[in-house]
Amino acid sequence: MAARDYEDFLQVMCSIISLVREEAHNLIKCAIPVFQGLLPEPHNTKVLRLLFTFAHWHGLAKLRMHTDATLQILDVATTDLGEQLRAFQRDTCASFETFELKREAEARKRREAKQGSAQSTVNSSRTANQRRRKTFNLQTYKFHALGDYVSTIRMLGTTDSYTTAIASISVSCLEMIY
Repeated sequence: MAARDYEDFLQVMCSIISLVREEAHNLIKCAIPVFQGLLPEPHNTKVLRLLFTFAHWHGLAKLRMHTDATLQILDVATTDLGEQLRAFQRDTCASFETFELKREAEARKRREAKQGSAQSTVNSSRTANQRRRKTFNLQTYKFHALGDYVSTIRMLGTTDSYTTAIASISVSCLEMIY
C-alpha cells in the first residue's frame, strides 16, 4: 500500500447530521465510527485508541510548517504510536487467529504452480484448500521508518516539500536515453 492508501483508510468519509440544524450536513473524515464495536472489549477500546493515535500522528506528520514544538509533539506521538502498535500486536493480534483471504491462497497456489518445482507441487496438493495463518508484522520498513520522520523533517523540510517520484522519473529517463 502507498501512503495515500493509508490516508484514505484513516479518513473514511462519514456523514453526520447536525443536531442544531436538521438540513445541515457536516462531512468529517474519520475511520473510528466504522470500527467501533467490531471487536469485544478490551480489544475494541485498544483498536479505537490506536486509530485515533494513527490519525493524530498522521495529521502532525503532514503539517506544512513545523516548529521545534510541533516536532517535539510529533516525536512524542511517534513514541506513543510505537508503544500502542507493539501492545496491539502482543495483546489484540495474539487473541485472534487470522488467515489469508481465499484470493490470497489462490494467488499463492498459482505462484507455486508457476514455479513448477517438485517441492511446490507436493506442498500445493497438500494445502490446496488450506489458507495459511497470517500474523501482524511490525518488522517491515513502513513501521521502522516512522521513527525517522522527525529527523527527516529537520533535515529535508516538511513532507510536502519533496517527493521520491523524482528519482524514479530520472531513472526512467536515463533508461530511455540508453
